[in-house]
This record gives sequence, structure tokens and C-alpha cells, in this order.
Amino acid sequence: MTSSFKIIISGQVQGVGFRPFVFNLALKYGIKGTVSNNEEGVIIYATGAIKKVQAFYNEIISNPPPVSRIINHLLEEIEDKSYVEFNIISTEKNTRLNLQLTPDFAICSECVRDLDNPENRRFNYPFTTCVNCGPRWAITETFPFERFNTSIDVFKMCKACLKEYKDPLNRRFHSQTNTCLECGILPILTDNKGRPLTSSYDDIFKKTAQLIESGSIVAIKNSSGYLLCCSATDKQVIKKLREKKNRPKKPFAILYKSIEDIELDIDLNQKQKQALISPERPIIIVNASKSINNLSVNDLAPGLNQLGIMLPYSGILQMLADCISEPIVATSGNLHGSPILSEEASAIKILGSVADYFVHHNLEILNPQDDSVIKFSSSHDVPVLFRRSRGFAPNYYGETFTIDRCILAMGGELKSTLSILPNDFLYVSQYLGSLNHFDVYERFENTANYMIGLFERNPEVILVDSHPLYLSTQLGKSISQTYSCELVTIQHHKAHFAAVLAEHALLDTDEEILGVIWDGTGYGEDSEIWGGEFFKYQAKRIDRLGHFRYFDWIAGDKMANEPRLSLFSIADDEFNKILDQKFSKQEQFIYKALKQKARLKTSSVGRLFDAAASLLGICDFNTYEGEAAILLENAIDEYDVKNCRSYLISTTDANPDPGRIIKGMLRDKEEGHSIQEIIANFLYTLAKLILDYARQRQIKKIALSGGVFQNTTLIDMLMELVDNDMELLFNLNLAPNDENISFGQMMYYINGIN
Repeated sequence: MTSSFKIIISGQVQGVGFRPFVFNLALKYGIKGTVSNNEEGVIIYATGAIKKVQAFYNEIISNPPPVSRIINHLLEEIEDKSYVEFNIISTEKNTRLNLQLTPDFAICSECVRDLDNPENRRFNYPFTTCVNCGPRWAITETFPFERFNTSIDVFKMCKACLKEYKDPLNRRFHSQTNTCLECGILPILTDNKGRPLTSSYDDIFKKTAQLIESGSIVAIKNSSGYLLCCSATDKQVIKKLREKKNRPKKPFAILYKSIEDIELDIDLNQKQKQALISPERPIIIVNASKSINNLSVNDLAPGLNQLGIMLPYSGILQMLADCISEPIVATSGNLHGSPILSEEASAIKILGSVADYFVHHNLEILNPQDDSVIKFSSSHDVPVLFRRSRGFAPNYYGETFTIDRCILAMGGELKSTLSILPNDFLYVSQYLGSLNHFDVYERFENTANYMIGLFERNPEVILVDSHPLYLSTQLGKSISQTYSCELVTIQHHKAHFAAVLAEHALLDTDEEILGVIWDGTGYGEDSEIWGGEFFKYQAKRIDRLGHFRYFDWIAGDKMANEPRLSLFSIADDEFNKILDQKFSKQEQFIYKALKQKARLKTSSVGRLFDAAASLLGICDFNTYEGEAAILLENAIDEYDVKNCRSYLISTTDANPDPGRIIKGMLRDKEEGHSIQEIIANFLYTLAKLILDYARQRQIKKIALSGGVFQNTTLIDMLMELVDNDMELLFNLNLAPNDENISFGQMMYYINGIN
């Protein structure tokens, strides 16, 4: 006897080969019915013997396609339906979207083999994909994920591709991104004047490789935007790229052909390997010596003993890597501070003075994304996201929600993101950049409008940072007026705290949790600049327990760009000799006057790091955000925590004194202690302070967020010093920096925190 059932699967289940997977399982179990995408995920109508349908359902849930993520699933018996066979049917859109969106996936090993096989019809076809890999979010116009809702729809499948598409035994069965040499995307290599050199699939990457090896810079349109590529062994071309891109010191990412090639140069641990070959395929920051074969780490990452490395994640990069014997620079196709480019006309206009040659193609990139970046701490392998973008955006993989209002969270000013809750799922945009650049702000605004349009639901609540001059706040106010909806302001550091609590599902706890939120800047509730905060969370309430003692905020935004100004602000007469080396007499006169008149105060630990870096002669002027703090951490290779000592005599003060820490460092410097020892003591002071703060208040859980907690040495020290009955909570799937502000705003609001 047969019965009929409806099965609903929600989560990341579109564009991941879910329908073909279900189809083949139905054949295996003798099930008749249909499977289709809808606005909520995948819906299956299954008719068969009850035991067989149950087994069919159990296997779907327990062994789904490798890049899918099931969030919810439901099996319910319905009135009998009669089917002749089992079919995949097209989506008919009837309601608003209510499903997780699909991020981009790195090229799979099977598609790499197709690329490299002269007997395969996709040999040397750089846009080779299947149900398990390829661009998704980058080419999505709207959902459900069907070919007609993507920019690839303009390429009509040839007979051979259609045959694959309809063949249940083929891994391109119902692959929405299916194309080939005959019907697919066309690349072209040109010079920077637009003159074509070749459009041959066989020659284009061989010639591109030759150009790179001969010292040229090539802008390559990849699957999520342009990359600027050059030799990683040619110091002159690296210098030329730095000058033209206006990126004097910020590290460049390095593309290797394979894990095996990386391991010839760098020792990788298992977690680093897994991340490098994962479907997300991020850049991984690894320790590196000053000379790796022909690479000069100091040219690729000036002043650092670490490199950002990655593997090819598209057919384009795979084919290029196959043609070049050595690693290459592969950095975002933009000018310093601007968003990654994806349109040919804009790329030629903006990058024409940077690149000598271009590789374009005619697939439109609708959602350009930078590469994601992850670093693992050295001793404890704690993963820290530095940038969450390609491969991760735009989904949040935590809980589902039952909120009856559409909410849009605007985030902060630096490292901006947007979060939207239009249905049962929360979506966090890719990293968009710092809004003080006009073209970043323009993309930020366009992304906000795109996300509102995508879900076909006007926002009813807008969440903004409490800083009235943030451009994200001002845009949020404008959007709230456009849609006549509620506007809610949320304090910056409380949003950070809510973000890390939400990632650990602790917003409903009655247990006390200490929040240590340390970053560069954030507008405080007392109108000062916060950044060294201690909070307590309990029963939906955040209380500020204390903060680093305020010091003067001088010279406005210039202070964040010149670490020496942070030192000047904290310093007293004991530092005169050091300050004389860093400031002219006229500068000292000006800054003393500013200090005396300073109206703004700050508790920023980010600026404390700047002061420490300046004191030790590591960095007085930042050429990119956070440079001083990065160089400070980089200057310490190893330490023995047993030999470290604190610069704070007492850690019972609710408002610890940054001046005392800097004075302790000064005395050690004058007594001839090594820079490594002083930095180890500095980080130990901060780690011990955090743990003593919790011990004194008998709090067992400590949540840590803010850009300071991208310092993986500090994280390792905390892990070594923490008591066995205490728990450290770091951000899990979001960066600890301001990328998590929009998410934190959302969590703060929907959980009714005050």
C-alpha cells in the first residue's frame, strides 16, 4: 500500500545539487513524485510504501550534498497523489523568499580534472562548473536559484550541455551554471588600451602567464571581480604594483597552484590545510620566514613574517596557476580603499593606469566580493576571521527566526556590512569596506537597496550606530524616512557584545557574562570615544562595569592614522626624550595646545596598541588600518608566559590606567630589555587584566569582541592563562572587527536587550 507525503527542506539547499540528489535517491527507493525549489527551499512530493518513503527521507537528512546545509526539515502525510514517475520540476514563484541564499563555491576536484584532461570536452574551459561548485551569489539577480534568475542565463546551453543537464547520472544534472566551450562565456586578453591580443581558450592563459613572468601586471576578471596579478618573485614589479595601487605596505595575497607547492615553502597544520581546500577557499594568513625559495616576504608583506596564501578557487585561477611555475600576487582589483571592481568599463577606467594587460570575460558579476581572510592562532589554532566575504556571504548559519517585521541593520563606518531579517533567516552581506570612500559608500547604498528589493519586503525597522556622523547612520535615517519606518540607535560596543553572545546562543541566559570589547573607536553613551570596555550581560541587560581610564583624543581622525599621537596623548614628562625624537618643537607646541583644549576623551585599546608600537619604534604612521597593531604582534616570534610580568601593579581597578602600562614599557625599554620581551609583557598585562577582572567578579564566562581580538598572540595567551572552570568566547563565524556590528545590532534589537 502506498501513501503520499510532503517533505520540506530549508537552509542552504538551492544551487548545491539538492534536486538532482533527491531525484537519484527517489529512483533508488522506488519513490514517485516531484522535487522543486520554492521560496522556502526544496519541496518534495513523495508517493510510495511508508517504510521506503521514511528511508528516503532519512537518507536526505543524514547524507545531503556536500555543500548543502540543512537548517529545518519536515515530513508530513498528505492526501494521496498519483504520479507515473519521479521528476524535477521548475520553480514557480508564488510568495516572498524564505530560504538561505547560496554563496560561491570553489572549483571542485572533478571539474579541475575536466579542465586538465585533453579528452574532456571542457579541456581548457575556464568557466567549468557543476552542481558542487562555481559562482552562485556573485551572479544572482534574485532567488529561487534558477538559471533564469542569474546573469548566466544569457548563455543558452548547447545540445551537449542540455544532455548533461537532463541526465540523472551526470554530476551536471540540473546544474544551473552549466556551460562549455561551445555555448559558454568568452574571455579575451587585451592590452591596457583595449587592443585584443587573443581570445583563444587554448592560448589566453599561456600568454597571460608569459606576460606575468616577464614582469607585467595583469588585471584578471575572476568569478567574483577583478584581481591584480603579477609575479611574486619579481621585486621590481611588486614595487611597481604598490606604487600604482597606492598600497605602500599592506600585504599582498599570494596564489599557489597546489597544497603540495605551498608545503615546499611553508609548514601547514591540519586546520590550515582544511581551510585552504574548503569550498569557501579563503586566504589563510600563515607564518613565513624572510626568504622562501625565490620569494621575498618583506616585499610581499613589508615588515611582517607572515603571508596571506590561497589556492585557485575558480577555473580561471586554476588555468593560470597551471601555466606558471611559481606563486603569483593575486590582490583585489581596486585602488587602495576602494571596492573591488567587476565591470569592464570601470576596470579599464580605474585600473588602466595600474595594469599593463587585462583578461576580461562577458559574464556579468552582480555581487562583487573580495576574498575572505582567516588566521589561526599559533599555539591553540583558534580561527579568527579577518574578512568575511566570498564563500561565506550572505548567509548567517545560526538559528532561524520568527519575527513579523522586516529589519535592516546598517552596521558601522569602517569594515562595513549590512544585515537584513526579512523572513525566517538572517542575511549578513559581504564585507563592503570603509564608508569614508565615496565609491564604497555608493556600493553600500546599492547593496542596501538590492537586499530590500531581493526579498520584496520594505523595511519596517532600521537599526543604526549611535554615532550621529557615521555615513551608515545617516543613510539609515534616509531609508527610514523613505519607508516611514522606525529608527533605532544602538551603541557600538554593545552591538559587538551582542554579536559574540548570539554566536554562542547565550542571549537567553540568566548567567552573568563578562564582555570585554576592545577596538579603535566607537561613540559612547557619555559622548566620549569608547574602545576599552568591560560589560556585564545578564537577563537581557548590558551594564558597563568599567573601562580603560580616559585619555585625550587629539587631532580627530589623524590620531588613528598616526600612532605617535596616541603616545603623545598618554605620555607625561617622563617621555620627553622619546617625544623629541618623534615630533618637531612646533608639532609639540601644537599638540600640547590641542591636548590642553581637548574636549573628547577615549578609552580605546586600539589607540593603546598604537601608543605601544610608537614607543617601541615599530610604527609612527599607519599606511593602512591597524598597521601598528599588526606590526607589534609580528615583532614577537615566541614567548614563555611563565616569564611574563604585568605592567599593572593592581588589576582590581574597574578603570585600569593605560598610562601606567606605557610607563612600565618605557622603563623596560630604558633598562635595555628586548622589544620582544616588552611586547610579551604588554600582551600578558592585557590577558591577565581580563582574567583578573572576571575572577574578582566571580564570572566564569568571558565574551571577547572588537578588532583588538584579531591579535592571535593575545588570544593564545588568554587560552594559556584561563582557569579550567572559566570559558572564553570568541566570534565564531564573523570577524571580531566592525564587520560584526550590523549582526550585533540585529541581535541586540530582536532579543530586547537594554
